[in-house]
Amino acid sequence: MSNIPLRIYHNQRCSKSRAACQLIAEKGVEAEIVDYLKTPPTREELRALLAMLGMKAADLVRRSEAVFKENYAGRSLSDDEWLDALATHPILIERPIAVRGERAVLGRPPEKVLELL
Repeated sequence: MSNIPLRIYHNQRCSKSRAACQLIAEKGVEAEIVDYLKTPPTREELRALLAMLGMKAADLVRRSEAVFKENYAGRSLSDDEWLDALATHPILIERPIAVRGERAVLGRPPEKVLELL
């Protein structure tokens, strides 16, 4: 699997995301780092990531973010509505997400990303 590229959806301001990137670097693995706030995944990319993660869109939502509290707290949204919310407000996407081939893991805790090495 070492010749399959590793991609990490990353937010530099997130300590868990930074820790996951550091773990990968310590293993000598080069990764494509995607600053998903600057280059957010599309709705369809999010759908594909969720399928690889085996998660529903609601499971990927960061509920501590102000945009969640202001716009979504207490609401019951469908999977498609959550996809729209994540695509519209990428800050809501839990991070980091590491992808290699057809596999993805949510780096919570950061050591989870090592499963893809």
